[in-house]
Amino acid sequence: MAPASARRAAGDVAAVLSYLLLAVWIMRALWAAPAGQVLLHGDDHEFFLAMMAHGERVVYHGETPFYFTRLNVPTGVNMMANTSVLAISIPLAPFTHALGPAVAVALMATGALAGTATAWWWVLRRHLLGSGPAAWIGGLWTGFAPGFLAHANGQPNLACGFVVPFIVWQVIRLREPGRLLRGGSALGVLIALQAFVGEEFLLLLAITMALVGVAYAATRWREALEAGPRFVAGLAVAALVAGLLLAYPLYQQFRGPGHYTGLPFPVGTSPTTLRSVAAFPRSAIAGSVARAREANGGSVTEESVFWGPGACLMILVSIAILWRSAAARAAALAGLVMLVLSFGTQFRLDRTTTTGPGSPFAFVTRVPLLDLVTTPRYALASTTIAGVLMALAADRVHSYRWFARLPYWTGIALAFVPLFPKPLPTSPAPPMPAFFADGTWRSYVHGDQTVVIVPLPSMRTGGTAMRIAALNTFAFPVPRGYFMGPRNPPADDQGSWSPPPRFTVTVLDQLRRTGTLPPASVDLRRTMLADLRYWHAGVVVLLPHTSHQAAVRRVLAYVLGTPEDYGDVAVWRMPPP
Repeated sequence: MAPASARRAAGDVAAVLSYLLLAVWIMRALWAAPAGQVLLHGDDHEFFLAMMAHGERVVYHGETPFYFTRLNVPTGVNMMANTSVLAISIPLAPFTHALGPAVAVALMATGALAGTATAWWWVLRRHLLGSGPAAWIGGLWTGFAPGFLAHANGQPNLACGFVVPFIVWQVIRLREPGRLLRGGSALGVLIALQAFVGEEFLLLLAITMALVGVAYAATRWREALEAGPRFVAGLAVAALVAGLLLAYPLYQQFRGPGHYTGLPFPVGTSPTTLRSVAAFPRSAIAGSVARAREANGGSVTEESVFWGPGACLMILVSIAILWRSAAARAAALAGLVMLVLSFGTQFRLDRTTTTGPGSPFAFVTRVPLLDLVTTPRYALASTTIAGVLMALAADRVHSYRWFARLPYWTGIALAFVPLFPKPLPTSPAPPMPAFFADGTWRSYVHGDQTVVIVPLPSMRTGGTAMRIAALNTFAFPVPRGYFMGPRNPPADDQGSWSPPPRFTVTVLDQLRRTGTLPPASVDLRRTMLADLRYWHAGVVVLLPHTSHQAAVRRVLAYVLGTPEDYGDVAVWRMPPP
């Protein structure tokens, strides 16, 4: 190998290894005990445990990919209408099968960060830039920017951007002659793949690329007229290929059992604030939880900007360096529009102060499909564009003399060092009860009977029951769960985090919250038994440390008789009909 090739290969290995080591550092608390810890957004962590378990059952047990029958029995869960990450859970199925869903989630979260950085570095280094350090900077930002770290802390699907750079590159290449079928087909396959990684990110990408295309064509209209027919024809081929691959899955998502419309919360929840753009994130060594909360005040996982003052300055400097490039100007404009979209319906200075007029793009919250996008997530596209622009500018200054390069690279260092990430925090998960850990449950259920774990899994009660089932790769089916589905079909198909209510759910929820029974005009025992039979219950298990546990146990004993105590859980066999 020639010396230049050897140096380049060594640089490639060093770049990928640096991303991997940084991702492991960030996830080190989770890797210390994958099955014993949950990320900050615990309910979402438990949801992805279930998604990894579903992928394992698709590969090893023949479960259908698009509909899961072992959660929310007897109705099931529409997996296409949820963030099922099939393009991740199915490839990771061997790891899930051998090591468990907890390790698979840790692999997903780590791979989301390192894989996205590596993918962007690869495309930048191989196709767009001549400078290895510039490509490394681009990969570092697009993989590990504060917004992606925030989502990795419970919603790693939104940090999984490793297909995106290849889609972008294929779109760019559509303008080349002779790539109509090959380029369009490759793009269509990548679009379909991204749909199974994350449809929301795909939608954000489509909006961003459309904005870039329109802005570029407006300033380079002669070039657009020349290459436009090839470009549009290539997009048509891509749409056809992606449409053929996604036709059935999308039908299941929007028309199949368990489909829903809208979200169970306003899409403007946790909007980006002006102060949060230049604030330090809580995940950085220069940041703090208190300052981040003051700047944004919303959900921790929705802190999609938090670039820090130095990075904001370097983004502006990068745009100035690249200003003569029509493509860079178009990308910067698209990034600005996506940032404004992330403010929602009203500009806010911080979590308490509203300033200025309403957003000019407030209407998008009522546009079909866009009404399913939580507004702060638009800024993830802006974050990615910022990373690409900084990489392009670093590549441009690489050709300058050293004394002209020095200010830019010094600025990058001063901007990036305060953003160096701390390990993401985790919290201990309740230990697996021995009844499940040693397989004793197997002697209590037969055939398609379920294990009813109390508290029943939901967003209100936490996902402990669903976590227990997921860590057992759903060897036993369970009723209810934490997922997205219709609120009360067929009368009400509004999106909800919980299945339609039932009498037993209402009773157990009030007992857990207050220790008292709700007023009821029906026979308590007969109605609760009917619900348990509806769920195909074989056994009911009361978990330890349940709020007002004595009251819950007393009511279950009234309905089902004297329980068996196995370790720290109370167990009731279902009585015969």
